[in-house]
Amino acid sequence: MSKKLFVGNLPFSSTEEASTTFFSHHGEVHSVKIPTDQMTGRPRGFCFVEMENAEEAISALNNYSFEGRNIKVDVAQERPQSNRGGFSRGGRSGGGNGGGFGGRNRRGGNGNW
Repeated sequence: MSKKLFVGNLPFSSTEEASTTFFSHHGEVHSVKIPTDQMTGRPRGFCFVEMENAEEAISALNNYSFEGRNIKVDVAQERPQSNRGGFSRGGRSGGGNGGGFGGRNRRGGNGNW
């Protein structure tokens, strides 16, 4: 049965192909995913590897040097489900009257532009 592993301290230059090759020495690799930063598109320094013989890979590769960095390998934890649909507004309902200006004409004058 395959398990998903979390691999931390991954070199930023590492690729999914290199990680697949590296982990395949310890079992069949089903997938490798390297998350990237949404703003910069750069790798975030960790990956997820789904593979057979995960326990063997953890024993053999945890704290092992990969591309110049000692990686941390462990069973991936499921992320708890949350109802985050976006940013919380702290209980405020939005709307309002122009940011505290009391509804008056912001430009002054009589409103004939």
